[in-house]
Amino acid sequence: MTYDFDELVPRRGTNCMKWDASDGEDIVPMWVADMDFRTAPCVVEALRRRVEHGVFGYTQIPAAYWAAVAEWFSRRHGWAIDPQTIICTTGVVPALSAIVKAMTRPGDRVLVQTPAYNCFFSSIRNNGCELLAAPLVYDPAGYRIDFEALEAAAADPRTKLLLLCNPHNPVGRVWTRDELQRIGDICLRHDLFVVADEIHCELTMPGFRYTPYATLGGEYARRSAVCVSPSKAFNIAGLQIANIIAPDDDVRRRIDRAINDNEVCDVNPFGVEGLMAAYGEGAGWLDALRGYLLENYRCVRAFFAERLPQYPVLPLEGTYLVWVDCRAAGVGSAELADRLLAEGRVRVNPGAMYGPGGEEFLRLNIACPRARLEEGLERIGRVLNDRS
Repeated sequence: MTYDFDELVPRRGTNCMKWDASDGEDIVPMWVADMDFRTAPCVVEALRRRVEHGVFGYTQIPAAYWAAVAEWFSRRHGWAIDPQTIICTTGVVPALSAIVKAMTRPGDRVLVQTPAYNCFFSSIRNNGCELLAAPLVYDPAGYRIDFEALEAAAADPRTKLLLLCNPHNPVGRVWTRDELQRIGDICLRHDLFVVADEIHCELTMPGFRYTPYATLGGEYARRSAVCVSPSKAFNIAGLQIANIIAPDDDVRRRIDRAINDNEVCDVNPFGVEGLMAAYGEGAGWLDALRGYLLENYRCVRAFFAERLPQYPVLPLEGTYLVWVDCRAAGVGSAELADRLLAEGRVRVNPGAMYGPGGEEFLRLNIACPRARLEEGLERIGRVLNDRS
């Protein structure tokens, strides 16, 4: 079956955050992690059937839901999940916040490898904890982990938990099994609990393989909770559905209590139906999407190499979020993003919002039809060439 990812789906006027929050109808939005593609036809059909029923009361999660999650991760990633270890909630961000609440106390430190997804910082702050950054090491070939710095931060007696992004947003790394093992060893030595945000797990580039943190097994899995969702891969974030996999019984009880305390335990019927359809029938669509995203990334690399070689585009191993080194602009990322919006009418994310190490970078969302991507790149090129 073929899928039309080139279709320019009108989104403005649909209460869409990505498009309707932009200041002006002439803006090309390349910011929030939300794709401009219609979701898989199987998801649309499942939701259509549910809508036609016409009654949308409180939802009970069926056994088929838990089976769909377990079977998908077994089939796609070789991860054997016991359905009894899954906790359902409304999204990965509420999941992260609930786990931090469950596994720390106010005043504890939470370790983050920066630059990192900005909602990590609010999840830490909102639970009365303190951010402890262990910056990743950057060079033109990409990012690597400073394991000595990570160990030193983990050794701080106030540090209780690591928020791990796997694959990593925004730098685009897909951590290898060896890297995850070394991270896990450090956390076990210093009794840190690991929370793995693996929401981008399906969106890997050719030659890179996602390793679920929990597949390290044993104590690594027992001292962890993994957060997953079909929302990024199938573009259904608005359906508000996510899962936490917590193998340890006591840990799972604590997280479940926090989920209920935070009142994010009830999900809507469309999230349930959307997940079951995506995981049950959406593999072919997802594989086609990944191929399209690869070509979009190649388009970005070629454009910058030809028109803006002074702005290195980082290797993209996973996600659809491209990280660009903008040090040549001579200004911070916030100012540069403002210029792109004001002068180029294109909206991107400034790297400064992702914490220490992101101040001179921009994040570009390339999950859109190629014609729209090319238009956005042209606008970026005009502004950056004028400012170099």
